[in-house]
Amino acid sequence: MPLRLPASLLAFALLAGCAATPLRHPEVVSSPAAPATVAANDNLNAVAWTQTAIEHDLIYLQTYRDAEAGLLAALQDQGWDALAKDDRAAPLRGLKPAVVLDIDETVLDNSPYQARLVKSGGEYNEADWAAWCKEEAARALPGAVAFTRFAARHGIAVIYISNRAKDLDQATLANLRKAGLPVSGPEAFLGLGTFVEGCEQIGTEKGCRRQLVSRKYRVLMQFGDQIGDFVTVLANNAAGRHRAMAPYMDWIGRRWFVLPNPTYGSWEPALFNNDWSAPPAERRRQKIDALRSE
Repeated sequence: MPLRLPASLLAFALLAGCAATPLRHPEVVSSPAAPATVAANDNLNAVAWTQTAIEHDLIYLQTYRDAEAGLLAALQDQGWDALAKDDRAAPLRGLKPAVVLDIDETVLDNSPYQARLVKSGGEYNEADWAAWCKEEAARALPGAVAFTRFAARHGIAVIYISNRAKDLDQATLANLRKAGLPVSGPEAFLGLGTFVEGCEQIGTEKGCRRQLVSRKYRVLMQFGDQIGDFVTVLANNAAGRHRAMAPYMDWIGRRWFVLPNPTYGSWEPALFNNDWSAPPAERRRQKIDALRSE
């Protein structure tokens, strides 16, 4: 049975309890803990736009739909070729048709990896990148599946040229298939370690692999998010990049389809003399210096 106090003692106990508890301002009582400081990251807006802006998805849909609209006409034109002059190693006559696509940020979306770097405050490194690729979790970008399946249905080979390392070949092929992209076999994927007889590899340039494709295929269209996906860039600076593209400007939107990637790419080191050994603050200063204010 609970202990019952006389009314006078109960009142005294309640008053004592109130006196022992100091009064606090309501704002002090309800104020939350100070939010944790989030380090600034130059890539935040780019990754946020890539992941959340509908404009990003619309650009991809528009690009692949425009390409699909012109694909069959290109197929019928026996003189149509989307390889740069230096990449064409065999005559077109009698060759099977193909389309050539880059993988990362062209058909597969790796923005979750970039988001992880923003949240952790880290920078790209090969180990973390390889781990992400081996998750086989990258989603297809808007329009990519529909276009590549359309090409395959019309007897056009779908070939992927990527600068992913050789040990990522199987994970990459698995990810492509999981995302719904057509993969006809190992020959449909040419990664960084691909050996091309008679062609000297220049860094990570894709010229040798495009030449390999040219020996068997008439390429109708190419797709990528870097100009190196289309042509060899001998000097990665503003002048060199414009010089590499100048002969092919009429091909843009017809034979070559360029997709947006504000999160990374060869455009960035071109702003700081390709010197990744420079401290982040120095790289950032040079990028700011490259901005136009008028």
